[in-house]
Amino acid sequence: MLPLTIITAILLGSSVAITASLSVVAFLFFLMTDEYPYLQAQFVPLLKSTGLFLVLTICCVLGFLGLLKKTTWRWWGQASMWTMLIVIGLYYWPGQ
Repeated sequence: MLPLTIITAILLGSSVAITASLSVVAFLFFLMTDEYPYLQAQFVPLLKSTGLFLVLTICCVLGFLGLLKKTTWRWWGQASMWTMLIVIGLYYWPGQ
């Protein structure tokens, strides 16, 4: 495997883990909002974060499969993955 494929695989695994974790937390928040109303204020930002990492996961899958199969669109998949990483970095950058 090429180094870029390995880096993409690591990013894919990390984004899948983060997306799954945020999804479970969002589901628990959804179940608990009746008993704990202060969780309601955190639910929308949690859904935004889950959505961002879901899109990152999809982009990582495209980038990884493109590199493995050596398709003609593999660089578009890589570009989408790196773009989403930058978008997420800017979203969470302090002071915004």
